[in-house]
Amino acid sequence: MGKNKLERFAENLTFDNFFQPTYDDIRDGYPLKGKWAADFFKNNHPIVLELGCGKGEYSVGLAKRYPEKNFIGLDIKGARMWRGCKTSRDENIPNIAFLRTKIELIENYFAENEISEIWVTFPDPQPRRIKENKRLTSPPFLEKYAAILKPDGIVHLKTDAFLLYFYTMEIIKEYGHRILLSTDDLYHSGIEDDVMGIQTFYEQMFLDMGKKINYIKFQLKR
Repeated sequence: MGKNKLERFAENLTFDNFFQPTYDDIRDGYPLKGKWAADFFKNNHPIVLELGCGKGEYSVGLAKRYPEKNFIGLDIKGARMWRGCKTSRDENIPNIAFLRTKIELIENYFAENEISEIWVTFPDPQPRRIKENKRLTSPPFLEKYAAILKPDGIVHLKTDAFLLYFYTMEIIKEYGHRILLSTDDLYHSGIEDDVMGIQTFYEQMFLDMGKKINYIKFQLKR
């Protein structure tokens, strides 16, 4: 492991908005489950998750634009999350936190009806059929999201992978979920707004390569 990674792992532990629970922390119920707004953010604002947040650019961008909402970025790679933690501390952004964990364990950290929105930004499309259930918009993951979302909660997907876009559209239709908005070319769709305009490192890279950005906004059938 490189020196920079070790230094970032160590610095992560100094950030008061960085959480890295152990198995023992969640075995008997994570203390903040159902209490993120009241106990950590100290308010009653809606909570928005970004899954696979990477460096946290999207979560940080949203938190700066929407101080009336709370944001939590989830990822398993702590060295990447360091950037988001450091930026939020240096810029004194109070409505954001980062949780280092596997997305498969999401129900261990959040209670029923605790989450208002979920963003899935440029996840691994898992193109091999054998790994279909590892796609973050596969039925097993959508079931986990439904367990923590409010009844009118929203899921957003941004991806450069048409395979994942098409797959997600088919899953939504098959399971009776509700598409609110969709496009296979976001930046030439006429529906771009300030939220969609926040670009992650990977999104900028894909745009520079001439790739189209796909976007779906949908609600889950309960």
